[in-house]
Amino acid sequence: MVPTLRSLHGGHPSGGATMTGGSRQELPIGRRIAQLRVRRGMSQQVFADRIGKSKSWVDKIERGARRLDRLSVIETVAGALGVATGVLVGRDSRQPTVTEMTAAVERVREALARYDIRTTCGTTPDLDRQVGYALAAYRHAQYPQLLRVLPDLLADARHAAAAGLPVPAVDMLVRVYRLAAQVLVKLGEPDLAWLAADRAMTAAGGDPRRTAIAVVGLAQALRAVRRGRLALAVARTALQRLGPTPCPDSPPEDVALAGVLVVEAALAAATCGDASTAGSLTDQGAGLARLSGHGGGFWPVTVDLARALTAASLGDNGLAIATHERAVSTAAWHRLPAEHRAGHLIDITGAHLALGDHDAAGRALVSADRIAPAETRLRPVARAALTTVLRAGTSPADVSRLAAMLGLTRQL
Repeated sequence: MVPTLRSLHGGHPSGGATMTGGSRQELPIGRRIAQLRVRRGMSQQVFADRIGKSKSWVDKIERGARRLDRLSVIETVAGALGVATGVLVGRDSRQPTVTEMTAAVERVREALARYDIRTTCGTTPDLDRQVGYALAAYRHAQYPQLLRVLPDLLADARHAAAAGLPVPAVDMLVRVYRLAAQVLVKLGEPDLAWLAADRAMTAAGGDPRRTAIAVVGLAQALRAVRRGRLALAVARTALQRLGPTPCPDSPPEDVALAGVLVVEAALAAATCGDASTAGSLTDQGAGLARLSGHGGGFWPVTVDLARALTAASLGDNGLAIATHERAVSTAAWHRLPAEHRAGHLIDITGAHLALGDHDAAGRALVSADRIAPAETRLRPVARAALTTVLRAGTSPADVSRLAAMLGLTRQL
């Protein structure tokens, strides 16, 4: 499991998913069963006979008087109705398949492998708008949308930087490469993420601030390939190059950037078992969070969540859960981007599972799915955690439904 720090700093455009007309996915599962049964010309009695239940049981399920809470029964019902379990529980038909996501990642891979420069490119304001959209898509965990725009965005940003456009074009190129690295880490492509992060470092050209921005993605990629000491070293070096420790007069964005690097360094230290360094770094991060205020988007709750993940990495899962529960009970938790909240809930499942609390792990995954579905449905670590929960035995209805949406069964 690779905990990630998610803040990308910038605007906060809305990015909620749209619903299709009719919104079949909003129907309760019982009403969906009734609709599908009627369309297939089955009476309640005939349907009950096919699934080995009583007519009374079917009636209660369809009216919502009884919950359909076992994955094995959901699969039996779906089979009798001739639909996939995901259709039965209301999976959005627009959710990309594994094949589609693989193809999307491959397009990003091809974009990263290209060195040619486009002969035409949008204006700098257009590029700024495109980067803003991509950053917003990441914050809202809209990874399919992000992957669709990344290949062209990488090409446009490279062109703008090579064409000698204003310095902000180079800044945007660094941010786009870092963004590519971060989403690739999420999707279980750490080696490709490392390539993107390395490109960000090259584009940074030795500038301390650009290098610091690039190192965030690099540190995450290095931790994903279990190179914690390297991640710690690059994060610390970037911090040193940023200059003196920020002071109250420093711009909030600069304080926040230093805070992000400090927390990345703490997470890296924890992955290689260095509890002392991890502790001192999170303490330093807490001081920067207080200094930053709300202007830079780096808040004390960000550090508290990182403390929980460092404790988990160090094997103190009880402390990890206690710290996590305190952090998510605050109002500040709800101000974090959807990607950060959902990603943290997935990352903390490792601590729940280590303590043998499969119910808590299941609840965390369901909560993550409600906040940002792509986090649970596209991240390999989420699928692995959910499979572990299913193997533990009977699961609550919402966990079973999530498993069905992901196409998982206990036999996995």
